[in-house]
Amino acid sequence: MRKYLMPSLGISMESEISQIPEVFQTILDNSNQFDKLHDVFTKHDFNSVQILGRGTSDNAAHFLKYLIETKIGLPVGLTSLSSVTIYDTQLKFDNTLVIAISQSGQSSDLIKFSKAAKAGGGFLIAMTNDELSPLAKSADLHLSLLAGKENAVAATKSYAAELLCSLILVDGWLNQKTTADSIVTQAKLLVSDKNLVSSAVDSVNPQNEIVVLGRGFSYPNAKEFALKIQETSKIPVQGLSIADYMHGPISALTSKTQLFLVAQNDSDLSFVKDYMTQIRSRSPKIYWIGTNSLVVPGEIVIEGAKTGNEIHNCIIDCIIGQRFALEFARKNGLDPDRPTGLSKVTLTN
Repeated sequence: MRKYLMPSLGISMESEISQIPEVFQTILDNSNQFDKLHDVFTKHDFNSVQILGRGTSDNAAHFLKYLIETKIGLPVGLTSLSSVTIYDTQLKFDNTLVIAISQSGQSSDLIKFSKAAKAGGGFLIAMTNDELSPLAKSADLHLSLLAGKENAVAATKSYAAELLCSLILVDGWLNQKTTADSIVTQAKLLVSDKNLVSSAVDSVNPQNEIVVLGRGFSYPNAKEFALKIQETSKIPVQGLSIADYMHGPISALTSKTQLFLVAQNDSDLSFVKDYMTQIRSRSPKIYWIGTNSLVVPGEIVIEGAKTGNEIHNCIIDCIIGQRFALEFARKNGLDPDRPTGLSKVTLTN
């Protein structure tokens, strides 16, 4: 590791990223906690789903939304917590599954909305990293993230846990067993690669605009990658759907814009090809996270997992964005364990 990356900074974040394969294994070894889902889905005929989360957990909520919509086919909404916390709305949630995702399970707006959802007839599942938290205790069913204590302010292993638990939840809904041993194996390969993100970290200039794009299952990781850079390096970064980017923000694209495309292996990337000619004509600074299938000379790729399964690759590839954020912050002389103005547990009303 190069000296200027200052390994004395971000010790907790680095350690917690390295623990992700172990967290994955722990979740899989304790997958019996998901067995109780069978009774829930047998007893209840849900016709819609509402998911709530904040920050990193909201990004995981987007991933779960894609899973439910593509595998179950039900409509899924991401809740507006303010409808209850500010406007005191009486919810009508009969036959609605409500899933609350939170690492700490302590934020009062999540708790208040969850209670209102239950009062309105909804069935509440909570996924948290603290089974004794108020959110966990208020749920009809609690699923533990089993990520262990997380000290760094920027969430890493708990986000990875949220992604895997989301997959197991949906597989349980379908009465299927999650076979995901390759997730652990491939995650070990990524965390053990000391130079995984080196070329990108060396190249990116913190003084110039950074944009992170994804679509479909890669979109949540794009949002989370952007958030991690913002949290740890104190610079504004956009995390967007590539389709939304083409609808307006691309007008701000310049030759200095550094554009990351999150596109995991084993996925249909035909939609990306349609946009790359226009993007490349305006910015030569392009980075790929996941696949190298669309790379042209001069572009940098950070190769991701190759499990043969798009969703599994997506879960593993979250490690790449986390490692980049860690080492980019070190390059900038910042401690990603203690970002300015943030605390580990964020309480919003």
